[in-house]
Amino acid sequence: MNFDAFFPYVFPIIIAIPFLVLLRQFVFTFLKLKNKELQLLSLKSNSENKLQAYERMTLFLERLKPSNLVMKFDKNLKPSEFIFLTEKNIQEEFDYNASQQLYLRQNTWNNIVTSKNNILQLLHKTFEEVHNLQDLKDFKTVFLMKYVEDSDFISETINDLRKDIALLN
Repeated sequence: MNFDAFFPYVFPIIIAIPFLVLLRQFVFTFLKLKNKELQLLSLKSNSENKLQAYERMTLFLERLKPSNLVMKFDKNLKPSEFIFLTEKNIQEEFDYNASQQLYLRQNTWNNIVTSKNNILQLLHKTFEEVHNLQDLKDFKTVFLMKYVEDSDFISETINDLRKDIALLN
């Protein structure tokens, strides 16, 4: 067999092989770095979603505080109308934020649901006890007093949110 015909191709092949090996190594390294970058971005995005969920639920709980609830709606309403509108407002905001439970610990979410339910129960309990009050201002005063007499479960839940955020960092 005559190798003289292949001799002109030997030099370019000798030069091309190391170049192809280096190119292959560069491409694999580049792909590894891109995958790491995507993973970091995914983790960052996930932690941002978690923080946003905690912020939104903290805002929900702040709005749920009786001191903020009594500021809503027209002063000329009857207590029963106030309860209806407040309950509707709380439920709508809760439904709007329900997807945030995906980013919260189960215990934290349960505390938020319990806080919401406790406020609604307190509204109805107050109305049952003072159903003869026709003045909304008096009803709101009694409602606030009943909340103050009870434990501040909303602030406790907000503190739980703070502890969860500290664990995230």
